[in-house]
Amino acid sequence: MAIADQKTTVEDFEAFIAKHPDRLFELIHGEIVEKMPTPRHGRIAVNISTEIRIYLKANPIGWVGAEVRHSHPDDDFNDRIPDISVHLDENNAPDDDVKAMPKMPMMAIEIKSPDDTYARMRAKAIYYLENGSQLVWLVYPEKQLVEVYRSIDDIDILTADDSLLGYDILPDFELPVREIFL
Repeated sequence: MAIADQKTTVEDFEAFIAKHPDRLFELIHGEIVEKMPTPRHGRIAVNISTEIRIYLKANPIGWVGAEVRHSHPDDDFNDRIPDISVHLDENNAPDDDVKAMPKMPMMAIEIKSPDDTYARMRAKAIYYLENGSQLVWLVYPEKQLVEVYRSIDDIDILTADDSLLGYDILPDFELPVREIFL
């Protein structure tokens, strides 16, 4: 759900969300958008993040977060909240008073909500990759598919019969696609 028709800056966005602490918003190209996850969306996010957390406990190379805000320091019109994000070379999450991570995650995962479009999902993947992420998974619950982006030109489409891989971000990580939809 879009909140405003005018282009909003990150500074104005900070003031806006301070007035709405019980709701979840992100800033996408100057537009304030409310995130409205469904129960299925939440279940899929937990399924994926649990497997990544288990991997990171055994391989302490970083941390996984859910609904963590990310702002690129050179972009005044975006404050993104991937459904799941993975950061490497940081053994501890940031202090609780950090409003947003000052960079994009190494790995971003977005789960399509009923009001998302495929074009908007793919635009999110491109934004993450253009701003520092090295791996993006776009999860489509209604089709039980996952698009894997290692770059803008390197995209795989996985079905329930395939497995998600962590590539260089999470070496030796493997998760059967069908398990994320259970």
